[in-house]
Amino acid sequence: MPIDTVVIPVAGLGTRLLPATKSQPKEMLPVGRKPVVQYVVEELTRVGMHRVLFVTGPGKASIENHFDLNGELIQILRETGKEELLAELEFERAAVQYFYTRQRQLLGLGHAVLCARSFVGDRPFVVALGDSIIGMHAQSDVVRRMIACFEERQAAAVIAFEEVPAAEVRRYGIAKPKDGGEIFEIDDLVEKPSVDEAPSNLAIAARYVLAPVIFDALERTPPGKGGEIQLTDAIRSVIGDGGRAFGVRLPPAERRYDIGNFDAYFRAFVDFALADPRFGASLRRYLEGLLHVSGT
Repeated sequence: MPIDTVVIPVAGLGTRLLPATKSQPKEMLPVGRKPVVQYVVEELTRVGMHRVLFVTGPGKASIENHFDLNGELIQILRETGKEELLAELEFERAAVQYFYTRQRQLLGLGHAVLCARSFVGDRPFVVALGDSIIGMHAQSDVVRRMIACFEERQAAAVIAFEEVPAAEVRRYGIAKPKDGGEIFEIDDLVEKPSVDEAPSNLAIAARYVLAPVIFDALERTPPGKGGEIQLTDAIRSVIGDGGRAFGVRLPPAERRYDIGNFDAYFRAFVDFALADPRFGASLRRYLEGLLHVSGT
């Protein structure tokens, strides 16, 4: 049975992006021409996901509205001679079913995934964080490679990883690999280690393929720091019980854009805007002019 279900947690408050996120989800912030979460969905539908479950929270209704068909808008565009803009709404017509459930308490990523249990049932599934774009304009097939690894190696979990500078390992879940290579077996995971404690510089990169056994592990996982249930802790439990977990490295061309703070958001917006086929060249000239003036 093909893996065609993805769970996208989008319930977080986005406090590091206030005040921009006071009345809109961080997942709906624009990066270039599209909101963050649209890139995420387009990446996943290109690799065969047909059932998308958003795990939402308070103030997230605009995500649901964004993926709804808007017949009134389509009619207005046609009546006002703006048919060329209909192509910008093509994502509405993707062969995808959208579902929504509520994380009623913000108890961490693991708890958000656990909220999907009744929807997912006993089938393997993908988890994709709704605030992270993989690859320029989401041109990534890392999830396809992860699913292939999951099926070929009869894994309990497959996780995407990116290499980060040693000084930044304290911000991520870090892999302890059993071996090397682009695909490697995971011996252990360490959540936000110090530089000295980190077993590698391979950081979890916002994409997972998981067997349904993860739900039992999450049920047993006690809350950690801040009272949150960590998905990393549950995966460690699965590994401890004999389940095999593998990592898939992101190549440089498929870097992760983590829209979690203003520094990362500004950089992502500039990168995507500069790559825009219509406006990128003029923006580049504008920025070069600014830099020239500031450098004189």
